[in-house]
Amino acid sequence: MEGTNRLKTVRQFSEANPAFTQGGIRHIQFTLGEELAKVGAVVRFGRKILIDEEKFLAFVRAGGAAQIAGKHWGVK
Repeated sequence: MEGTNRLKTVRQFSEANPAFTQGGIRHIQFTLGEELAKVGAVVRFGRKILIDEEKFLAFVRAGGAAQIAGKHWGVK
């Protein structure tokens, strides 16, 4: 099906986007999981985390991952 987003595992996403390590993705999922789920960037399939690449990258570009674990870059 053309135009359909394919979900990727954490490993597949990390290999396709080397700026995101597997540990980093899991950390974002742990800290921002609800927000990622609301925008459809992450889907749970049992214990497996599946990532919609287009929506995940849009979330990051929009600043959704600017504050993770209490640290906000650019704010003193």
